[in-house]
Amino acid sequence: MQIHDLSPAEGATHRKTRLGRGIGSGKGKTSGRGSKGQKARNKVPLGFEGGHTPLHRRLPQARGFKPVNRVTYAVVNVSDLDSVDAGAEVTPQTMFELGLLRNAEERVKVLGDGELTKSLAVRAHRFSNRAIQKIKAAGGTAEVL
Repeated sequence: MQIHDLSPAEGATHRKTRLGRGIGSGKGKTSGRGSKGQKARNKVPLGFEGGHTPLHRRLPQARGFKPVNRVTYAVVNVSDLDSVDAGAEVTPQTMFELGLLRNAEERVKVLGDGELTKSLAVRAHRFSNRAIQKIKAAGGTAEVL
C-alpha cells in the first residue's frame, strides 16, 4: 500500500455544498447569507465586534518576559532538619523521605530560618549565608551539590 492509495472510510466525507446555483438547489441567490448587510458582502474583518473596541484591544498587554531556562528550588529551613538524628548525612533524597519535599528530583535550597541543635552533614543544591552559619555553628557541614 502506498500513500496515494489511502482514502477516507466510506460515508466519512460529504460533498462540498455548491452555493449560488439556482433556486432549486436551496442555496441559490443569496447563497445562505441572508439578505444585505455587512456579513452578506464578505467584508467583516477578523475580531470585528460591531463597532465595539475588540476584546484583544480591551485587555491589558502582558509586560516583561518569562525566562525560558528559569530554575526553581524547593525551600527547606534549618529548623526542619532538626528532626534528623545527630551526625546523619542529609541529602535531597533523605529530605523527600522525611516529607520535606514533594518530589525526590527537586532542586533544594536550605534557608536559615529557625534553630539547629544537631551536627549534620547537609548536602543541597543551594544554601543561604545564614543557613551555612547555623549549620557550621552546630558543628555540621554544608556541601553544595
